[in-house]
Amino acid sequence: MAQHLLERSQFLPIPLEEAWAFFSSPKNLAVITPPEMGFVIQQPFDERPTFTGQRISYTVRPMLGIPLKWTTLILDVDAPHRFVDTQEVGPYKRWWHRHTFEAVEGGVLMHDRVEYELPMGPLGELAHNIFVRQRLKTIFDFRETTLNTLFPKR
Repeated sequence: MAQHLLERSQFLPIPLEEAWAFFSSPKNLAVITPPEMGFVIQQPFDERPTFTGQRISYTVRPMLGIPLKWTTLILDVDAPHRFVDTQEVGPYKRWWHRHTFEAVEGGVLMHDRVEYELPMGPLGELAHNIFVRQRLKTIFDFRETTLNTLFPKR
């Protein structure tokens, strides 16, 4: 199976602590996810900031409004610099996502690295080429635009 890679970086004109406070709250995922994805965190939910071993269950509607269950496991946290999550339950064969935050002059450089694989062999690869790759780009583009609105240049 082919492993795919998505990398994105974004500068945010906020202090590292503010960036960490925002991104370490799983509830903010709904803020930076396109509304048409129907992102809803399932209860019960531990509202503490992201921590190693945390599980977050939610539903999303990535295609045709069909709800899918997704459970994320936080594998590693190095506050306020990094956390890593993986999909335990969801549509991907493999999903591994590292979020890093680096204090730089005037703000924070945020970087995402997502390594993922689709199920169903050649059919999954066809789906990737037809719509999954573009859908992920659209989701991260929405996130970038939303973050620029939430944290405008000062």
